[in-house]
Amino acid sequence: MVNAMLLHAKLNFNLWGEALLTTYYILNRIPMKKNEISPYELWKGRKPNIGYFKVWGCLAYCKKTDPNKTKLGPRAIKCAFVGYASNSKAYRLLDLESNVIIESREVEFFENLLSDSNSQVPTSVGESQEETPSKVVEQPIVPRKSQRARKEKVLGSDEIDSQRISFYLVEGNREDIIRKIPIVLQIEEDPKTYKEAMASRDVAFWKEAINDEMDSIMSNQTWELVDLPPGSKPIGCKWVFRRKYHTDGMIQTFKARLVAKGFKQREGIDYFDTYAPVARTTSIRILFALASIHNLFVHQMDVKTAFLNGDLNEEVYMEQPEGFVLLGNENKVCKLVKSLYGLKQAPKQWHEKFDHAILSDGFRHNNVDKCLYSKTCDDYMVIVCLYVDDMLILSDDMRGIIETKRFLSSTFKMKDLGEVDTILGIKVKRNSGGYALNQTHYIEKVVSKFSHLKIKDANTPFDSSIKLEKNDGRSVAQLEYASAIGSLMYAAQCTRADISFAVSKLSRFTSNPSVEHWKAIGRVLGYLKNTKELSLQYSKFPTIIEGYSDASWISSVGDNLSTTDWVFTLGGGAVSWGSKKQTCISHSTMEAEFIALAATRKEAEWLRDLMMDIPFTANNVSTVSIHCDSQATLARAYSGVYNGKSRHISIRHEYVRQLIQNGIISISFVRSSGNLADPFTKPLTRDLVRITSRGMGLKLLK
Repeated sequence: MVNAMLLHAKLNFNLWGEALLTTYYILNRIPMKKNEISPYELWKGRKPNIGYFKVWGCLAYCKKTDPNKTKLGPRAIKCAFVGYASNSKAYRLLDLESNVIIESREVEFFENLLSDSNSQVPTSVGESQEETPSKVVEQPIVPRKSQRARKEKVLGSDEIDSQRISFYLVEGNREDIIRKIPIVLQIEEDPKTYKEAMASRDVAFWKEAINDEMDSIMSNQTWELVDLPPGSKPIGCKWVFRRKYHTDGMIQTFKARLVAKGFKQREGIDYFDTYAPVARTTSIRILFALASIHNLFVHQMDVKTAFLNGDLNEEVYMEQPEGFVLLGNENKVCKLVKSLYGLKQAPKQWHEKFDHAILSDGFRHNNVDKCLYSKTCDDYMVIVCLYVDDMLILSDDMRGIIETKRFLSSTFKMKDLGEVDTILGIKVKRNSGGYALNQTHYIEKVVSKFSHLKIKDANTPFDSSIKLEKNDGRSVAQLEYASAIGSLMYAAQCTRADISFAVSKLSRFTSNPSVEHWKAIGRVLGYLKNTKELSLQYSKFPTIIEGYSDASWISSVGDNLSTTDWVFTLGGGAVSWGSKKQTCISHSTMEAEFIALAATRKEAEWLRDLMMDIPFTANNVSTVSIHCDSQATLARAYSGVYNGKSRHISIRHEYVRQLIQNGIISISFVRSSGNLADPFTKPLTRDLVRITSRGMGLKLLK
């Protein structure tokens, strides 16, 4: 069948992999001779829809979704149809011009015409395991009313019957699937409802996951069955199902979660306060810097079903969960005694429960970050950092970590993850110098997500020759632009301080982006792609916090506002940084620099207070030194003279002077070339980007 398809389509024989996948896709959906039932119907319990099948190798035109396209020129890409996408309801197409495989649903087919392609081997098709993995350009999928939308895809043998259905699951690249056909079955979508889970061929796994969730709920005594009081209204609940995968694509576990429909809760009746703090990423970076300086052990734990531990203060009634309605008590409802996932107050109640438990073991709060806890014993000191249900445990002695783990495991259902490896999507590595943080895997995912932008490697995150302005024309892919900004912002806030200026600048155009703004996004992605291996490295020295302040006067065209920028380093790496637009107009460079200095002193004061309440540094916190590249600003900071030209910043002036007099901060001059805050104010050359990045601790791991 594969040979016939290739000969008929007159396509290159190296497309045999695409033809083979399509063959098995079709065979899974046609009746077998043995029982006149298709494998798909055996697995899914319903007949497949084959109305979207197309002639393999036929001519097709795929709609262009490139934000860089102009009003004039072709609106579609000439392609050859080569199969069906494995992870979406899209078609796989061979771009006859660029010779790469793309996926899209926006396609027009000409089934009576062949592509007549003489193209060479497409880059996404290989002849052996050693060749480069598939290069797929994913076109954004736009919902439309069409009969082309295909159902879920299952790969397997046309001889499989109900006696031979295997529960061995895998999800990987196309070459892996081809090598394992016909014994491997691929599942695309998780069940969306309880009924779908019960009708799934993986029903045994889903039942086990559901029972585990119900065991946790019942052992926690989360609710009690009661009659619904008059005037009360119960909220609903639903089951949420997810498969969790290993990094190699193999299924790790099946997860089922009972979630309350908290969106139906009424404020002031079903809930009051919802605020729950989480540890700042700045605090987490400081902990890794201190761990590098003091050679601390850092371990990680995870709380199982964390939100089920919180105690409810309000009366909340919920319908009985589907599949667990008690016979004879169908009219009763669940009166929630403890919090449940989905409730508005669930995060707050969980944090209060954890807070009370850990304080009872002798820990105490940090004064400025309420998610940091510390305890000093005779022979060791311990710090616990909580971020929702993930926690870091730091100590100078393994006994401290072991004792803390023992206490937490006796109080909550915990999962011991051992020495820290990944926290909040940030990879953590320990080497001879200390701890290093990187987001290589995250950056690869972001670059892959926006690969249709034709990303090219770049040496700087922002082109200094480009002057971006507000777009007065039609918006170009605004939602996708906002998604790109959000993805970049997470990297900029966690480990990649070197892109902060570019992300801050581009985020100002989120409401109405233009083609030029999209090009700038592509530039940032190209820089990240080129420098994805950079890690934020902390070492033993220096052991004190140093700050850098800078400003860009009237950097925002249109509103004449300046930009405030700062960065603080500890242990040779950046621990805090920021790039924000000022809220008032500065009349001079000195004023802009002074407003930036006033903002920097706020962060310096917070960092100093944080460090003074950490056991390892409580007695070693000195005056925080802030470096500034403006002599006029330094003169103003140490001067007590007021005049009409600066009275509108007199409050900032007075506060900075008081901090200097009290020994909390000191201000010194640094040349612009040595100011680490300089890349937060303007685009720099390649050499300056490298120098400032190294100064902030961004290095390649040896």
